[in-house]
Amino acid sequence: MPGTVLLLAASPLGRGRLVDAASVLPVLAAVPPSVLSGADTANVVELADPLEPQAVLTRLRAAAAAPGPLTVYVAGELRLDRRQRLPHLALARTTPATVRYTALPWHWFRDELRLRPAGATTLFLDLHADADTWRALCEPPVPGRPFPLDCGRDAAVYGRVATPPSRRGVAAPAYMKALATLLRSGRRLPDEELHQRTLARIAPEGVGADLVLAQRGPLPGDPHAAVTAAVRAGRHAEADALAARLEQAAGLAHGTVSEEALHWSEVRADLAMLAGDAARSCRAWMALAGTRLAAGQPADAPAVEAAVDRAHHQWGLVDDPVRVRELGLQLVELRSRVPGRREGAVEHVRRRLRVVQGRGAMPAGHVRTDPPQGATTMP
Repeated sequence: MPGTVLLLAASPLGRGRLVDAASVLPVLAAVPPSVLSGADTANVVELADPLEPQAVLTRLRAAAAAPGPLTVYVAGELRLDRRQRLPHLALARTTPATVRYTALPWHWFRDELRLRPAGATTLFLDLHADADTWRALCEPPVPGRPFPLDCGRDAAVYGRVATPPSRRGVAAPAYMKALATLLRSGRRLPDEELHQRTLARIAPEGVGADLVLAQRGPLPGDPHAAVTAAVRAGRHAEADALAARLEQAAGLAHGTVSEEALHWSEVRADLAMLAGDAARSCRAWMALAGTRLAAGQPADAPAVEAAVDRAHHQWGLVDDPVRVRELGLQLVELRSRVPGRREGAVEHVRRRLRVVQGRGAMPAGHVRTDPPQGATTMP
């Protein structure tokens, strides 16, 4: 099965940029696609200094949906948005004041990769951070809170985050250039060995102070792999039963509103979607959002917004008028509390409800079904 490679190099244009990220693309482009992906053949998508986060999201979503192995190479710089203090990948038009609207939220990577098979995704990252973002990345871990650059437990992640520059000037993506140079030899080393050799090459440049990223893929016996195997074999009821047992066990061990337990609740909501049961998936996502809100999480928390967005998306796929009305009444109340990032979400629900009450359900294809952006993890 052919692989897919996404090459993404992004940094703000003009003054204030930390790294010339796009300078690495010619070196990466010289590497054969099969070596970039580790597969016999591969499709390569290249994004150089993109302007709009939605455009990047579209390409990322398409790459994540492709069968076969996926390898993502990202070079760029990280900035925090002023409202939620979440890391974003700065794009060409990003300024310190517009991060939330012009940069790519990092949790979108985790969100879009959540449905990929365990062990089929690898990311190589060469990121630079300003002083504010660096302090946030180096904060002590908090139980139940994922690492800010988390890409999901089923993906392997290698790379580094460079320390803030000590002097003015634009840095080079040294890690990615060294990685590309090793790959140009024509032989794809195992990922961990490739990562270690790359670090060794840039060590004289002072990499010792950098934040090194090294997350292996899922290990044999990982319960996520078992759930994934059942889904891929079409055994949806078995997958849900296994996830339900894991959800119960996590609740007993950590509490019913712990992130460990809520993770498996999210998995079950995704499993309903994969089984083609949009109504059950919608109901599950709404219940998750309600649980998080009741636990004191703010309405604009990424996990809350994601749950409501996904409930909205799944509701748009329901075509039974009774269920559309039943779920829509709950959704419009929830949407009034959690409007999300896109304008008009509440009115969209009300409009479809008026159609249902007037002359039957609006066909699913006539409603907005854009997969939302949020924070969840699925095998």
